[in-house]
Order: sequence, then C-alpha cells, then structure tokens
Amino acid sequence: MGFVLVVGPSGAGKDTLIRMAREALADEPSIVFPQRLVTRPPSADEDNAPIDDDAFARAEAEGRFALSWRAHGLGYALPAHCGRLARGGRVVVSNVSRRIVAEARSRYPGTQVVKITAPLEVLAQRLAARARAQDGDLSARLARQASVEPDLTIDNAGAPEEGARILIHFLRDLRAGQ
Repeated sequence: MGFVLVVGPSGAGKDTLIRMAREALADEPSIVFPQRLVTRPPSADEDNAPIDDDAFARAEAEGRFALSWRAHGLGYALPAHCGRLARGGRVVVSNVSRRIVAEARSRYPGTQVVKITAPLEVLAQRLAARARAQDGDLSARLARQASVEPDLTIDNAGAPEEGARILIHFLRDLRAGQ
C-alpha cells in the first residue's frame, strides 16, 4: 500500500486520532504506526522517540530516514525501515508536516493524505488548554496555512471517537484494496 500521511493544523487532534486508530488496529500487522524521531523529548500527547540535533543531522545526511522535515525549530523524521514497509505493501500511518507531502508523494507512489481539521475556535481552545511552552505563539500557529490536496478530510470538532472511526474505516479499506 504505502504511506498514509496525517496532516492538519495544530490542535486538530491528529495524534489523538492516530493513537485511537493504533489501539483499535493493534491486531492488524499490515497497518503500522511507527514512532517519529523528533529533536525534543516525547510528551504524553505524542509517541515520539527523541534524537539530538547532531544525530538527526548525521542520519539525514546519510539517508537513514524515509522522510524528514523541519518544523517549529525541530527536526522530525521517519526511520528508513518505514519506507521499506510502505514499499513492501504495509499501510504506514504517521503525523507529518504538510510541507513534506509533495516529496512523499513523489518518492512513494500510492501515498495517501488524511487531513484532520476543526473550526478555528475549537483549535484555539485546544491549543490554549495544552499550554505547552514549545507551541510558541498560538495566534501564529493558527494563522499558518499550507495547501495540501487530501484523499480524506476528517472534521474533528466533535467527539474524537467519531473522527477515529472514520480514520480506522479508511485504513481498513486501504488494506483491503491491496
């Protein structure tokens, strides 16, 4: 199958829906949810593996990432084995920056994009409730827009169970269509 890249604005609930889908699909080995490498410690809301800036730069230069990008002053990456899994027929699901989508689609044919979104007032409330210092200027984060043509858009304004149900159905349909 390939990559399923989950994108959307800060506060849309991307990590929440991914976590719920990962739990629901734990017994389905053809759908994988790899840990991202991030140049910051993991948090309770994100399932990331920390990597320091020097190690990130070396690994990126040596081509040890399937995908890598920089956002919010941090480095993010998916390890090279994720690319092998995607090319080998697995559905590989990850939260990524919208900036990496064109490259991913070019390098990995069959890449699908799921955009998670919510109304601006919902995003603002969620970001304020998180109160993470690393989120920086919330108004700047909310104003940021990047154009991506999604294969599926999920409005996650309501209960996360509904958004997760839609994501899980989409992933199962992709797997079944192989």
